Amino acid sequence: MNKLQKRSIVDPGCELIAARQPKAETEEVAPDKSGPRRMLSEKQVLEIVPVGRTTLYRMEKAGRFPKSTYISPNRRVWFEDQVVAWQNAVYEFDPNRRRGKGCRHGVPGT
Repeated sequence: MNKLQKRSIVDPGCELIAARQPKAETEEVAPDKSGPRRMLSEKQVLEIVPVGRTTLYRMEKAGRFPKSTYISPNRRVWFEDQVVAWQNAVYEFDPNRRRGKGCRHGVPGT
């Protein structure tokens, strides 16, 4: 068995598909993540993240929050592991972080 056939989860007989698979979907790279990923509803995310609904969608659109996934035409979810990773990446204290759109420190006339 060659290396590509051994690593592929999607189709063990197709080397072309196996070569294109991201490393997170391979057996050797992430064997402990064999179970399903927990999905969070909008309500659950808003209980975890202290922002409003509109702010959540603005942050998602701007790329400052993980993207949601539609699991049906009217059902949007976020993966818990991505939300937790985002929380861990947020700095508790960043002296260069500014407040709001209108706060421009050091600019004359503001």
